[in-house]
Amino acid sequence: MKYLLLIGGENTGAEESSAEVCGSEDVRAWKDEMTRRGVLLDGELLHPAEDATTLRVRDGQVLLSDGPFAETREQVGGYTLIECASLDEAVEVASKHPVARTGMIEVRPVLDPADIPG
Repeated sequence: MKYLLLIGGENTGAEESSAEVCGSEDVRAWKDEMTRRGVLLDGELLHPAEDATTLRVRDGQVLLSDGPFAETREQVGGYTLIECASLDEAVEVASKHPVARTGMIEVRPVLDPADIPG
């Protein structure tokens, strides 16, 4: 099963950027290990939440607003797509990511297209 790791932490302005964190030797070692294990499928860094555009469609109108939808101190800075045999394995993989020690990682199962009705 595929799992999306949403990687982030508090957006206080004092911490390292996502690029600095994910360019660290610890993260490179994690990526190398997960590639060797065959669970790492993809991953990318995101621009800061301030660069986001939030979109809603209401009554046929596209409504855009600058910045993130949620007003929160925690922001997603990147994602990693993994494939694991179980949620337990996905949690184990996520727990080894260096960002888990200082930020947060949300582990979310990816919905299989075969499970979508219609």
